[in-house]
Amino acid sequence: MDEVARLKDKSDIQQTILNYAWGIDSRDWKLFRSIFADDLVMDFSSYSGKPASKITGDEWVAGCQAMLPGFDATQHVLTNFMIEVEEDEATAIVYMKAEHFIANVLGDNAHTLGGHYIHKLKRHGERWLIHATTLMVTWSRGNRQVYELARQRVAESGSNRHIS
Repeated sequence: MDEVARLKDKSDIQQTILNYAWGIDSRDWKLFRSIFADDLVMDFSSYSGKPASKITGDEWVAGCQAMLPGFDATQHVLTNFMIEVEEDEATAIVYMKAEHFIANVLGDNAHTLGGHYIHKLKRHGERWLIHATTLMVTWSRGNRQVYELARQRVAESGSNRHIS
């Protein structure tokens, strides 16, 4: 692979991953869905304690829609991209910090996670899509109950639960 093609692949992969954060934080569900393959393996066991699971891209996005709009604000910051490309497959390790905030909670109204993602991507035509993600939480602070409060807020409002 020539150097220009290698750099373009890395740039395209980085943009795909940045769209992960932007899609969540802006609640742009169409953009968020566009970065995932139809079949995924999602491993958030370092946070949830639940084993990795196979899930469709639509199911993953629907699950995010069932919780994230319940926050008054979120901010997912991604840095220190380390990307390895081998032909039509890539691995990207990315530092992350994710802030989750609900304004009307008395006391501790936020939760923050820090660590890194390991994304596995494959080339689909001219695009790179995420096929697997592992979240490795190395630290957290705040009130973990804000996630359940956010889910309840979405369920009560009935909004933002479908891909637009």
